[in-house]
Amino acid sequence: MRGVIKRTRKAAATVLTVALAVAAGACGTAQEETSSQRTPGNAANTVPENWTVEVVDVLPHDPEAFTQGLEIVGDTLYESTGLVGESTVRKGPLGGEPTVTVSLPEPLFGEGITVVDSRVWQLTWRSGIAVERDRETLAELRRVRYDGEGWGLCHQADAGRLVMSDGSPTLTFRDPRDFSVLGTVEVTDSGVAVDELNELECVGDTVYANVWHSDDILRIDPETGEVTARIDASGLLTPEEAADADVLNGIAAFPDSDRFLVTGKLWPRMFAVRFVPTGP
Repeated sequence: MRGVIKRTRKAAATVLTVALAVAAGACGTAQEETSSQRTPGNAANTVPENWTVEVVDVLPHDPEAFTQGLEIVGDTLYESTGLVGESTVRKGPLGGEPTVTVSLPEPLFGEGITVVDSRVWQLTWRSGIAVERDRETLAELRRVRYDGEGWGLCHQADAGRLVMSDGSPTLTFRDPRDFSVLGTVEVTDSGVAVDELNELECVGDTVYANVWHSDDILRIDPETGEVTARIDASGLLTPEEAADADVLNGIAAFPDSDRFLVTGKLWPRMFAVRFVPTGP
């Protein structure tokens, strides 16, 4: 995640780690919930499958981009980046330079992003503001308030809802029209709550999540909150690249494909991968 002041890349990693270690437990939702809106994790305690990534292509990535959100629509890549005074939302062809880049004013710290029809929703970290944008120009249309922190965001089109993470084990479901809360679910791995859920990607009835400070990507059943697979995405960068990079963060599904695009904060490359099982 995170940070609240301008800084160099190496200073960012240090300051953000301290800030989030203190704040990781603090989260909230935009509205009060009834007991019927909250979905507990399934008591069956499904044991997650073990998967890994199979690299099928490598694409360039801006090594100055503190990636917080990633999404592919058609042949266009949408990306949200963070850090106060450096946050942006950008779009452009896959593997090419952005054709549109819009900066966020201070003190906003850009977070997760998702495309909904002709609009784009972009989260901010601690400002409690979701920014709705025009999909073509990325121009700001309006701001909507929410409680707590914003980390990851994706759109479950078939379910007619957004899925949002806030660094806690809770995923919050929101109305894509006005960002109001529809419900929540707690994410569990073999019955144990999983926190620091970060960037999200919705694919059909499944949610994929980065876990901050981890090379794992989780496959989650959003109806029960159960982690159904843990995907090991370690070792994508060379040791030299990793020395100047930050954590894995960024998952985008290629449309009508079994491939995903993954990258990280300050990573010089993006990787087109398949998620494949490692066996029993």
